[in-house]
Amino acid sequence: MDLRTTVSLLLLLLGLCNAHHGNDQDGAGNEILEDKSNVEDITTTILRMNNRSSDFLLEGDVFIPKTRNAMKCLNKAFSCLWPKSANGKVEIPFLISQEYDDTERSTILQATKDFESKTCIRFIPRATRTEYISIEPRVGCSSLLGRIGDKQVVSLQRFGCVQKGIIQHELLHALGFYHEHTRSDRDQHVRINWANISEYYVSDFQLMDTNNLNTPYDYSSIMHYGRTAFGKNRSETITPIPDPSVPIGQTVGLSDIDIIKINRLYKC
Repeated sequence: MDLRTTVSLLLLLLGLCNAHHGNDQDGAGNEILEDKSNVEDITTTILRMNNRSSDFLLEGDVFIPKTRNAMKCLNKAFSCLWPKSANGKVEIPFLISQEYDDTERSTILQATKDFESKTCIRFIPRATRTEYISIEPRVGCSSLLGRIGDKQVVSLQRFGCVQKGIIQHELLHALGFYHEHTRSDRDQHVRINWANISEYYVSDFQLMDTNNLNTPYDYSSIMHYGRTAFGKNRSETITPIPDPSVPIGQTVGLSDIDIIKINRLYKC
């Protein structure tokens, strides 16, 4: 095992073992319960893995390259959606780095196959097309937002990011989806506990001008942040309303509404 792999594994184990006890209060004096689950939600894992990344990441895992304007998808001469093929399927060429072992490669392939059974999205081996997704074990878990028209990297660091839920989360970014907690009607469904957010990350909770595709707010979306995302000492930053006990930040995979959104956005 090389030094980089050893360090990554040790940091992962350290993160899993680290726990914080005790409750905080929000700005109104309400008690904010911390997530004491032994299983990390998907965004806790993503944000922990990305803590060592030197890249500029919007909302924790959306990569904004220095050579590309973040607003390029608003250019009407270029679609940020992947095009349909003549067969009516959205065929997205992709490559998987040879640095992954057989088990990791199998996990990645299984996560992509899940799209095929429920949507018109098809991840196909890249041959000669210049626009494609390259899945690589760089530092952290991250993706570009939507199609950029060239090679685009989805980073899935080994020993942390190669999990079905995280893989599908990053691939949904590549398909053009923001995080659920930033959609335009967010404030009707969750309360953001601003006082509990680490100062550096407050901007990652700003609302986006999103196309919600006539779907209800989805607490169970694989794109929804967990309760303690960007929280000071893991305090709760996102509270569902009116029922604060509603689960958010699941790790399993695409929700039913995630699937509906994909099919509506890509007119499957």
